[in-house]
This record gives sequence, C-alpha cells and structure tokens, in this order.
Amino acid sequence: MNYVPHTKEDRSEMLSAIDVSSVDQLFADVPLEIKLDRDLNLPAAMSELELMNYMSELAGKNISTDQVVSFLGAGVYDHYVPSAVKHIISRSEFYTSYTPYQAEVSQGMLQAIFEYQTLMCELTGMDISNASLYDGATGVAEAAMMSSRITRKQRIIISQTVHPDYRTTLKTYAHNLDFDVEEIPFKDGITDFEALKELISNETACVIVQNPNFFGYIENMEIASEIAHKEKALFVACVDPISLGILASPGEYGADIAIGEGQALGIPMGFGGPHLGFITCQKKHMRQMPGRIAGETSDNKGRRGYLLTLQAREQHIRRERATSNICSNQALCALAATVYLSWLGKQGIKELAEMCLQKAHYACEKLSLVPGLKRKHSAPFFKEFVMKMPLDPEKISSDLISANILGGLPLKRFYPALSDSMLIAVTEKRTKEEIDMLCRALEGLV
Repeated sequence: MNYVPHTKEDRSEMLSAIDVSSVDQLFADVPLEIKLDRDLNLPAAMSELELMNYMSELAGKNISTDQVVSFLGAGVYDHYVPSAVKHIISRSEFYTSYTPYQAEVSQGMLQAIFEYQTLMCELTGMDISNASLYDGATGVAEAAMMSSRITRKQRIIISQTVHPDYRTTLKTYAHNLDFDVEEIPFKDGITDFEALKELISNETACVIVQNPNFFGYIENMEIASEIAHKEKALFVACVDPISLGILASPGEYGADIAIGEGQALGIPMGFGGPHLGFITCQKKHMRQMPGRIAGETSDNKGRRGYLLTLQAREQHIRRERATSNICSNQALCALAATVYLSWLGKQGIKELAEMCLQKAHYACEKLSLVPGLKRKHSAPFFKEFVMKMPLDPEKISSDLISANILGGLPLKRFYPALSDSMLIAVTEKRTKEEIDMLCRALEGLV
C-alpha cells in the first residue's frame, strides 16, 4: 500500500529524504509561464449529506431510458438486461479482477474468459476468439491491422455503410500505419458491390462490410466474401451479435475475421460505455490475433484447469513482435456477455432476434402511414431502418423529448446526403403501445 503524507511534519520529512527544502523547489524545473499562479477554482468543502444532494441534483439533469421511451440505436441499443447479469458481475472476485499477470493462479478469471471465447465462437461460427476488445470501433481497426500482418498489404477497403465512428477510428489508426483506406459507396442504403469490384485489387489486404449495416439493412455478405477472396484479400465481417440468432453467421459465408460491438449482450448503454468489442477468426490466423486467448488443459493429476494459451500483447512479449496493446482486461464486460448468452440459450437468442425483427417491421409499417413520412430505402432490414421526414429531423428529435420519447438519430451529421432522414431502432423492449405513441407524436409534429 502506498504511503500518503497527511501532516506538515510528514511532508517535511519526505522532502528532507530527497534533499529538497520545499514543495516549490521540487517543481523548480517547471517553467514559470506554465505554472498556475492562483489557487484552484474549487467550491468550498461539503458535508457528506450536502455532497449527496448536490450529486443527485447533477444526475437529475440527465434523462435515462427509465424516464423516456427510446427509439435511438446506431450502435448502442436499449435491450433488456436480466438481473442475473448484474448479480454475477457484481461479485467481488470478478469486478476487482484485473489483467491476470500470474495467469494460472487466476483460475476463475481464466475460466470466465474461456467460456466467453467458446460462446463467441459458437455465435459467429468462427474457430478462435480472443478475450475481447474495447468496442466495435477498435474491433474494426484491429481487424485491419491483423489483415495487413497476414497479407503483408497496406490497402484497406471499407463500406460507407459501416458505422461512421468505426470508419473514423480506422482512419485514425491508419494515419501512422501508412494504410491506404478507401470507401465503397452505397446504393439504396446497401453496399454497391459493383463499385467494390472496381476498387479491389491484388494489393488489397481486406474488405470490411457490416451486417446489418449502420442503416439496419441486411447486406449480401456472400457476394462481398466472394469478391474479396477472388483478389486474395481477407474478408472482415462486422456483425450485430443479436442478429445472428436468425441471420447467417460469418463462418457460414466464409469470413476470415468477424468483429462487432457486444453491448447488446447484457451490457447497459452507460452513456456510451464501457462496452465490449469482440473479434473472432479462422484458426489459421490465430497467431496474428490481438490480445490474449485462454485455453483449457489438465494438470499432472488429470484435473481440469485453464491457462493463457496465447498472449501477444506488448506487456508479455517483445514490443516489436506484439500484435496490439489494446486488451487491458475487458473481462468484466465479457463476463456480462457470457452470463447473458447463457441466460438466453440457443433458442432464446433466436426468439429475441425474431422479436426485434417483427417489432421493427411493425413500427416501419405504422410510421409509413403517418402523412409526410416514408421509407428512405427499400432494402430489407433487421431492427433499424431509415425514415424520410417532412421537417428537420433535428427539430423533430428535440420536440419528441417533450413527449417523453427519445427519437431516432438524425443522419445529417454523418451523411449530408441524408439530411432529411432519421435512423430509428426498435428492440424487443418496445411495446405496441409505445410504437403507436411514437406514431401519434410524429403525426402531431409533422
């Protein structure tokens, strides 16, 4: 435990031990022009009761989904989180655990990671999963780097229907890695595969397509995979894990790497985090996967045990050989996903996906009957879709708050050509009454 000096005598003794006469002398090397020449602008001290009241007042300025009905998605979704998830991840042996540097001593943590990896492989149809990443955006960037290492090529092709934040993160990584990132345009809300055929070449490391894409539409991943492999590029599938209850898995259409955002798997929206990025791949690419992989073994008495089969982060091996330094144990979020998937089971995730699909289509049909509203695209969709609005979507979104409705995402910020449109998400939590309420509110506004 670190020693913190509490009294003037303590501080003097500490300064004397390092042969410094004052705190000012300790910071003498800091240039005067960058030193603060006044006291910190902090409020007066509060009692515990006063502080609790103050913090409650601040928190009350936020609006949560306990107070409003949410039709906002775009990568973070209002799915139901069963109480079993919070109960298990709140156990102290899990929520206090950090990176298992003495890995084999941490059998409980290693088993939790191993179970998570097993479930993610079953869900995506891939061979290998790591111990998780930060979020879907870093999943895209890590998949691009992994593809470049495997193919020894620097050209990355990504569809414009991939989440805008994911694409921005990829370009940030690409800046210092000298990647050449090119984007595939879209038609009617889905990837233009004819344009992909023109863009791709034998210098391409990978092709990245999201399914369902940012607009919620279902892409033809078989065609994307075929085009990529024809030019000996890797195919990276970015997927919504809930959709895999009814859609083909990445393993079924030949993806080399599958990535995505796992927030929908029992993790609260949390004002944007912390969330869960997952990455899975074919076995032959395992050595280039970032982070850690936990494995199952047996000891000299035949008892089952767990170990770190692979640990390729820079804290474990030589920096220049490391695949990534990203996997600073996200296992608490991975554990939440493990509990959630175990709670659902194979039949449960299928039923959940079907509920999202059916409710989203009901909402789309009802909204299309509101005068002035119509679908922007005709592509098939899962739990999100784009509606064209007769008024400014930003204003509509703002006005819906007064009706206790968190409306969809106005798309102008990400896609200027869709400045008249709003992305609407419908999860299993939305009831018929809530969807009808949205329709009535919009009818009153437009």
